Amino acid sequence: MELFRIRKDIPFMRHALVLNAISAITFVLAVFFLVARGLNLSVEFTGGTVMEVAYQQPADLESVRSVIEGLGYAEVPVQNFGTSQDVLLRLPAREGLSSGQQSEAVMAALKAQDPAVQLRRTEFVGPQVGQELVEHGLMALGLVIVGIMIYLAVRFEWKYAVSAIIANLHDVVIILGFFAFFQWEFSLAVLAAVLAVLGYSVNESVVIFDRIRETFRRQRKMSTVQIIDRAITSTISRTIITHGSTQIMVLSMLLFGGPTLHYFAMALTIGILFGIYSSVFVAAAIAMWLGIKREDLIKTSSKPASGDPDDPNSGAVV
Repeated sequence: MELFRIRKDIPFMRHALVLNAISAITFVLAVFFLVARGLNLSVEFTGGTVMEVAYQQPADLESVRSVIEGLGYAEVPVQNFGTSQDVLLRLPAREGLSSGQQSEAVMAALKAQDPAVQLRRTEFVGPQVGQELVEHGLMALGLVIVGIMIYLAVRFEWKYAVSAIIANLHDVVIILGFFAFFQWEFSLAVLAAVLAVLGYSVNESVVIFDRIRETFRRQRKMSTVQIIDRAITSTISRTIITHGSTQIMVLSMLLFGGPTLHYFAMALTIGILFGIYSSVFVAAAIAMWLGIKREDLIKTSSKPASGDPDDPNSGAVV
């Protein structure tokens, strides 16, 4: 499906060096902020108190959030849990206050607003649990990266696997850099968004690499740069349809999803925008500099082909 078709190839690779220099600078800045400022980890990673309270009527989350902020807790996750009457709170640990003292202070403030509110459960998430979550999250990220590299190496060729994984890591580090620079809360939901961006970015890279392979088969007299430019140009309509529709959905979560989905949607928004950029200007450019050629994807049989001798694709197998 195409919204439009561009007749003349756009010379993307002509500007690859400048745009990749900008990418390199952005990447270095993201790493710098990660090292200098670090991530603002949520309760799931740092430890704290998790509370579940119940109301007799659907809870007003904004009202609950204002009560919690009045106690000095900034940006505490407040969300429905199970039903609209149940609310889940995650309070960061405070020096000099035990988990029991925190929950008592919160319940006193909530009861002053609504005497019918009840405490269903409260539990302390210790630093050891947080450390396990960090380790498991990094392990999941590593497994995704390894799986992507194996998939691309099998489907295409090692040069494509290397270029795609560099582009995908570029997206992940830049997302983390944004969260480190602005000190946005990094929660398990944001980690899930980062993993989703990895899959989303590699999908765009696979589409472009697949079109490069097709163009190599059809156009035997074109140079590698011309092949890449034509492949990217021919996928622009598809990119606008898929990424545009996805971005509309993500923006709706960002604007109307409330604080619970805000940073999850923010991570997806950054990832989608940089995913398009990296697939075109990072993955394709690195593959070009690694020296991709027609023979990497198409092996010509040494035996005479049985097909039409005038067919330019006769004898070529993928």
